[in-house]
Amino acid sequence: MVLKQRKAAFVQVGMFLERHYSTKFNAGEENYHLALNALIDSAFIHNGWFTRSNVDFALQSWAKQLNDSDLSIFCQDVPDTTSPKTVAVICAGNIPMVGFHDVVCVLLSGHHLLLKLSADDNVLIPFFIKLLCHYEPAFEKRLFFTDNKLSNFDAVIATGSNNTSNYFQHYFSKYPNIIRKNRSSAAVITGSETEAELKALGTDIFTYFGLGCRNVSKLFVPADYNFSAFFEAIFPFKEVIDNKKYANNYEYNRAIYLMGSIPLLDNNFLLLKEDESLHSPVAVLHYQYYTSNDELNTLIAKQSESLQCLTGKNYIPFGNSQQPVISDFADGVNTLDFLVHL
Repeated sequence: MVLKQRKAAFVQVGMFLERHYSTKFNAGEENYHLALNALIDSAFIHNGWFTRSNVDFALQSWAKQLNDSDLSIFCQDVPDTTSPKTVAVICAGNIPMVGFHDVVCVLLSGHHLLLKLSADDNVLIPFFIKLLCHYEPAFEKRLFFTDNKLSNFDAVIATGSNNTSNYFQHYFSKYPNIIRKNRSSAAVITGSETEAELKALGTDIFTYFGLGCRNVSKLFVPADYNFSAFFEAIFPFKEVIDNKKYANNYEYNRAIYLMGSIPLLDNNFLLLKEDESLHSPVAVLHYQYYTSNDELNTLIAKQSESLQCLTGKNYIPFGNSQQPVISDFADGVNTLDFLVHL
């Protein structure tokens, strides 16, 4: 199977998703669309973080990424390998379909895929693997799932927490590997933001309930910043508190901080806590003051190893942190290049 065939199958998946959300179904594919709708409901039952709106957001993002133009540029330097390797991919499960980018990279590169899904996200990805094989049956001999201890592989891509990454580093050290740790994202506030910009920042904060590495979990704000405009702009996101899992995290963290007499800003669905840490718990947003651009740059540099992306006027535009393009690689490590050079 040559690269052109592999790419064409992913383009078909992207077109299927476009048709799914425009309800313009191709003849003969109605059952696939019905099955996907049922699986979206099932995903929420399986994992209370995977609301329909969040799953729809993830799938519509993939519809935009899996287009012929972007994929052609993305894999323009991929040769047709004559000696494919078996690449084990250990997926995270913090947000819907988070491991699918690695699936795309491994299969586009021409290698075989040994996939170990997260128990938190094992409903949706198998559907799209099946759909991919529907468009290109030759993929069936290149795809393997496992729930057991990994074996018979040549390289590994593993995503997990800082704790599990230490285990991964030890266990997979003798294999070519990409091991990902925890990362978080931040936003730079200047104080001159419009209401629309601050509302867009709310999208960066609350999409996926803040569980993604590209979600903003910390604000860098100028000294003496007044948070009133920020709170007013993000008020439309108040419905996050209707999710039981989010509400439990909000109440738990609020109780812990109040018992510890920790100063908080609270709007009844988000807690703001002054903290140098980049990563914040669910329903909590950290903030840190800066007094000059030089100090800001120093603060950012100190946390660069843990920073996934940065939003703001001079960075990724507000509202776009969870709108990656196909060439946005986790941790800044070019997965496709790694695979091509195995």
